[in-house]
Amino acid sequence: MNDKDSEKLKKVLRPIHLWAIAVGLVISGVYFGWNNGWTVAGTIGMLIATLVVTLMYITFVFSYTELTASIPHAGGAFAYAYRAMGPIVSLIAGYATLIDFLFAAPAIGFSLGSYFNFLYPAIPVVGSAIAFNILFVIINILGIKESAAFSVFITLLAVAELLLFMGVIGPGFKMSNYLAHPMPFGWAGVFAALPYAIWFYLAIEGVAMVAEEVKDPKRNIPRGYIYGIVTLVILALGVMILTGGITDWRKLSNLDYPLPAAISIVLGNTSSLTKVFTGIGLFGLIASFHGIILAASRQVFAMSRSGYLPKFLSAVNNKFKTPHLALIFGGLVSIAILLLGIPFKHITDKVIIISVMGAVSMYIVSMLSLFILRRKEPQLERPFISPFYPYFPGIALLLCCICLFAIIYFNFVLSLYFFGGLSVALVLFLLMGKHKEKITDDVLLVQAEAFIDSK
Repeated sequence: MNDKDSEKLKKVLRPIHLWAIAVGLVISGVYFGWNNGWTVAGTIGMLIATLVVTLMYITFVFSYTELTASIPHAGGAFAYAYRAMGPIVSLIAGYATLIDFLFAAPAIGFSLGSYFNFLYPAIPVVGSAIAFNILFVIINILGIKESAAFSVFITLLAVAELLLFMGVIGPGFKMSNYLAHPMPFGWAGVFAALPYAIWFYLAIEGVAMVAEEVKDPKRNIPRGYIYGIVTLVILALGVMILTGGITDWRKLSNLDYPLPAAISIVLGNTSSLTKVFTGIGLFGLIASFHGIILAASRQVFAMSRSGYLPKFLSAVNNKFKTPHLALIFGGLVSIAILLLGIPFKHITDKVIIISVMGAVSMYIVSMLSLFILRRKEPQLERPFISPFYPYFPGIALLLCCICLFAIIYFNFVLSLYFFGGLSVALVLFLLMGKHKEKITDDVLLVQAEAFIDSK
């Protein structure tokens, strides 16, 4: 087997797998995290923020799909930025995407551990989160087809459970509860709630990370994205609105397990259905934890293969055809963040903010790449065209910029950590002369040589 064969991934994924990966990556955001938005905005303030973010994601997904179908590359935005703007902007996109996925995993891990602790108080939160982390790294190493089949199974269960949840609490909904303290912090609260609204949909872009493993990607990737976003919009709005009307929402706004707590309010703590629901509620968190680990590994793999991370991380397992070292690397980063969180009682919201900051930064670079590639490479085959161009990508870009500004304004210290890390990465990148090197990835080689030669 030659070196190029050792860096190739197996093409086995179909639309049902992509739908499961898209929904599975995101669905944990419907289970927890978004409720922190109530703390800063109230129910109506959070609803407004969510509607704005929903518009942002609809326009973004339809625009991003054009890039993913045209350039089916495991690096996602990292690859698009390289073709559009060259190595330095590509590094920014890659860094932002890594932060997006590498921080999303421990955020979900904290909540997964909290669900287990709710069921079995003797089990420590971080201990169970680390155990799940190791388990899903192993599952993903065993093969993409097996991993995708697991995604389909667990995502179907998670979607079914959310539908069951809405059916159970729906009769207990009271508009008077939902409209109590609707916007306690005014319009400022709406802006502060934007990152928590983004958590509803964050990581759907992870479908791009498996683009090289899709059969007929130019036809199947758009289907996976579109089916996924429709499913998520229905679930996000349904769960958020119904949960806000069953009690004083302030009782649920700071929990890592708001849905089981909501069920216990409706049915009582002693109800057997409360325990059953909490148990199957783990399916949604497991689906996202599994999918995030998968997507993070593909980003590490792609950046390593292109020379932006240590080369050994792009190794593909001979037997399973999966990037095993990239998976292990991502798992170790997630475990480190989980362990660093032990001294603090509640840091899930902070980890979410950092992850969202990475995601929104990557969205901005992606939309800029779309505009530039339309002008720079008009001959590029585009099996899926962004509808209502340039309005859809323009709306997505504008709303992403507003969201990033709001996140920085309301989370200035965390922003310093994020941009400080980016500054260090850029300095090292320039000092090592990586911006002058020709990329080693065949998928981008032609464009890379043209860009570097032009400089």
